[in-house]
Amino acid sequence: MQWSVDTSHAVIEFSVRHMGIMTVRGTFSDIDGNVEVEGDRPVSLTARIGVASLNTREERRDAHLRSADFFDVEHHPDLQFRSTAVEERGANRYRVVGDLTIRGQTHPVELEMETTPVVKDPWGGRRMGIVLDGKLNRKQWGLEWNMLLEGGGVLVGEEVRIHVEVEAFAPAQQATSA
Repeated sequence: MQWSVDTSHAVIEFSVRHMGIMTVRGTFSDIDGNVEVEGDRPVSLTARIGVASLNTREERRDAHLRSADFFDVEHHPDLQFRSTAVEERGANRYRVVGDLTIRGQTHPVELEMETTPVVKDPWGGRRMGIVLDGKLNRKQWGLEWNMLLEGGGVLVGEEVRIHVEVEAFAPAQQATSA
């Protein structure tokens, strides 16, 4: 059964080291996706993230991240994710392998996933919480811009940590029959 991501209860956060001394955090707010569920177990995930929605709470940095130096939003407005495997690792814990497309380049990523038990919402629907965590090297997708620092090191770290929290729900007509 295909469940949808409740976009009003979804957040994608990313973090990266700045000058090796601070972690800069940001979010994407334009998210939609689906979760294929068998019983109460997620078996596949897909997502689209609108890159223009990124927010690091600093307008100049956000504009730079949207530019051709990084995400190139003008030519690549969306990030795409499609799982290729979801492996159970214990009670409500999974390893998710999938293809992540950034700037037109697709590479595999691995994420750890935890789900909440399915609950019945006040309107008779079924919902579950999903949390995904992982990390990637931004250079793999051509996000290579950087600046060398005088004392050594670089302005922007290569490793990007990703944290995703969403509520997924069964459409009302499916929720009542499940």
